[in-house]
Amino acid sequence: MLIIVQNLPVPFDRRVWLECQTLADAGYEVAVVCPKGTDDPSRAVLEGVELYKYRPYAPGGSKASFVAEYLYSFLATFWLSLQAARKGRIYAVQACNPPDIFWPIGLAFRALFGSRFVFDHHDLCPELYESRFPDGPKAVHSALLFLERRTVATADHVIETNDSYRAVDIERNGAAPQRSTVVRSGPDPNRLKPVAPVPELRRGRRHLAAYIGVMGPQDGVDIAMQVADVVVHELGRSDIGFTLMGSGDSWQDLLALRDKLGLEDYVEMTGRVPDETVAAVLSTADIGISPDPKNPLNDVSTMNKTMEYMAFALPVVAFDLRETRVSAGEAGVYATPNDVHEMAKLLVELVDDEDRRKAMGAAGRARVESQLAWQHQAVRYRAVYDNLLGPQVYHTSEDIEEKQATL
Repeated sequence: MLIIVQNLPVPFDRRVWLECQTLADAGYEVAVVCPKGTDDPSRAVLEGVELYKYRPYAPGGSKASFVAEYLYSFLATFWLSLQAARKGRIYAVQACNPPDIFWPIGLAFRALFGSRFVFDHHDLCPELYESRFPDGPKAVHSALLFLERRTVATADHVIETNDSYRAVDIERNGAAPQRSTVVRSGPDPNRLKPVAPVPELRRGRRHLAAYIGVMGPQDGVDIAMQVADVVVHELGRSDIGFTLMGSGDSWQDLLALRDKLGLEDYVEMTGRVPDETVAAVLSTADIGISPDPKNPLNDVSTMNKTMEYMAFALPVVAFDLRETRVSAGEAGVYATPNDVHEMAKLLVELVDDEDRRKAMGAAGRARVESQLAWQHQAVRYRAVYDNLLGPQVYHTSEDIEEKQATL
């Protein structure tokens, strides 16, 4: 099994790593091609999964630089995919987006090895472009629609992260319903769970609000900063601190915004931090912030951060987005989309109501354990491959019956 990822290194990409572990536990041999993280080796074997990594190339945030980055990533990915194939036949190739550029690799491996091609649809790239470049050339948007359609048309099966994405693949991209399966990006509740709080992380304040996630132009971390400004300077709440964990294209701009707003003493920006730090902060915090603004992408996207807050029994403050409500349910309070002042007021109201916070946190944790956890999604994910590959991979009827019994 070969899994292709461009957006994040593995195992930092939690969804893909959970997929790798699920396939490995089911008896598949798994190889991953992805960019390197900091200090990553070019080749490694981690928990039985072979990792082939290339040095990332990100020349900037302009539209032209994206083309250069994706061309480089495609060539590096294709080369390392061929290196992985030297160890034996590749039965299936799974391409994870963004971007939607790897379907030619699926075609090539289908011709070379008879490989099945699976598309794991993480993001709507046309909507991502609209959200990042609302005044960008329409030709680029049309090209992204073409690449998305070609990827879906090439795939033997399409996996989507939620029902909104599945509807797009069926209605816009012509996917047959029987070759489309929703596998949500559920957290692992055994790994993501509350630990003992660390009072020092509140930095002398009574309450703490936290953010964990990517910091790109479409992620709304600038809104979280504006919310902190309203809470501190307009509502006069000097007892609430903020910790923002993560990195991305906008990190330096956000740091400058924090200092411009005079929030150095109230907002800590940690950059990327180890899992142990994330667990400590989220176990100490009172509220998780999901500041994703309403735009063509965010309204129909599932936010991993929201479910991570829920796994740590944190109530969520978010804008009223379609898929955010699907994920959080009663664990969230929802501001009018993109209304900074309303989000700030809801945050303060929730900080001041400890009983409500605890009830919402407990509801979120219970929802993760009973419905959203990866263990519930893994069965659907594994079934996609067993249905596609069972007769090829398991050569005897006893093998097939044994594999089906595990489902």
